[in-house]
Amino acid sequence: MALSSHSPTCPGHLSGPLSRRQWLQQSANGFGAVALAGLLAQRSPEAAAAVGHHAARAKNIIFCFMDGGVSHVDSFDPKPALDKHHGKPATGLTNPTANKNRKWIRSPWTFHRRGESGMPISDLFPHISTVADELAVIRSMKADLPLHSTGVLLLHTGSNNAGRPSMGAWSHYGLGSDNRNLPGFVVLSHGVVPCGGLENYSNGFLSARHQATMFAVDGPPVRNLVPADKNAQVQLAKLALLKGRDRAFSRSLGGDDAIDAAINNYELAFRMQSTIPHILDLAGETRDTQSAYAVDSKIKSQSLFGIQCLRARRLVESGVRFVEITCAPGASNGTWDQHGNLKKGHEKNSLDTDQSITALIKDLRSRGMLDETLVVWAGEFGRTPHATGPDGRDHHPEGFTIWMAGGGVKGGTVYGETDEFGMHAVENITTIHDMHATMLHLVGLDHEKLVFRFGGRDMSLTDVHGRVVHEVLA
Repeated sequence: MALSSHSPTCPGHLSGPLSRRQWLQQSANGFGAVALAGLLAQRSPEAAAAVGHHAARAKNIIFCFMDGGVSHVDSFDPKPALDKHHGKPATGLTNPTANKNRKWIRSPWTFHRRGESGMPISDLFPHISTVADELAVIRSMKADLPLHSTGVLLLHTGSNNAGRPSMGAWSHYGLGSDNRNLPGFVVLSHGVVPCGGLENYSNGFLSARHQATMFAVDGPPVRNLVPADKNAQVQLAKLALLKGRDRAFSRSLGGDDAIDAAINNYELAFRMQSTIPHILDLAGETRDTQSAYAVDSKIKSQSLFGIQCLRARRLVESGVRFVEITCAPGASNGTWDQHGNLKKGHEKNSLDTDQSITALIKDLRSRGMLDETLVVWAGEFGRTPHATGPDGRDHHPEGFTIWMAGGGVKGGTVYGETDEFGMHAVENITTIHDMHATMLHLVGLDHEKLVFRFGGRDMSLTDVHGRVVHEVLA
């Protein structure tokens, strides 16, 4: 091949015939552009169009799921009336027959005002108390039913019934992932499936590629990730063959979303082989960082939770859109569901989680990441201010507490109230739908516009409910 220039004096033009070698050398930039175009074409449709509905305050979400229901009156919602009436019969209950012999129970922990904001937090959370000025605490949360299965589903999917997409799936549907070598929705799991099952992390009626990818905390994070064949070219050839056959099978069925998702998963798994081991390996973190997260704790449940929190930071740092952290099995049943032995159980779970969550917030802040990372701490409901015994509390959806930090929320804020005993949310009542609407708003998504046509109607995470809680936004 020979190429000639018609304008040899113009910079960048060719001055005479070129050999094949010279042509290839001088065309390097053009090949680079072709390669870039190829990479862009490989991006997911969501990632290519991840512009949201409005300017985002946060890029990522870390959801700390406090399975079982933390007692609000023992943590972030002080009730002096319980001290005054401790041991007296609980009055004004909605079903006095079913709730007979119940007495008001004071908190075994003392509340103190923390930080410059003076936010009341109990001694149950000594570490989180040190970041009080980063928190926006909502004391007026309200759920639907006092059942773990429906409560956990509502918290994750906005519905008491199975079959709806998880909030992580919705965020990935709306925004895609910032890293094509990683899944956009990750759940860090210690192996215990919460009430409601894996439906909590489901894609529901969305494409199967939006469901959560589970990473184990103890042992290998992802099974069978290490390739059996070390030759990458052989692997790629196998993938190409498998993809071709799967595509043909999908076409024979007139198109099949599950098959297309399986193809995408195979290809993502291939890319993850070189990415995941590096991101989830904490050996590169300093000893001080690992100690701050309690990764080096001799208490296994505390160490496992610390590993989750540190890996969550590394995952969002690498572009994962939504990461969920689940409670490590600490107390007798691994959750905050202490109908008896409340003091022992809550203190054990606090020991496991308090230090690591605080380290996560401080680490994100020190790295300049907290302003673009929304951290949400929530369970499915709270616990009753009354009980039949002296040391336990039952399920309580009528009023409880969650908090948010970073990602555009107003730190040092307390929003909403329950009544004097902590029985009912009475001021600025906030629902799970409101929480979801606020989370989506902070990542640039309008909960009323983020819809998917299914069953003859437009479906959304908040359905026909929900409002953005602007009062807790910076």
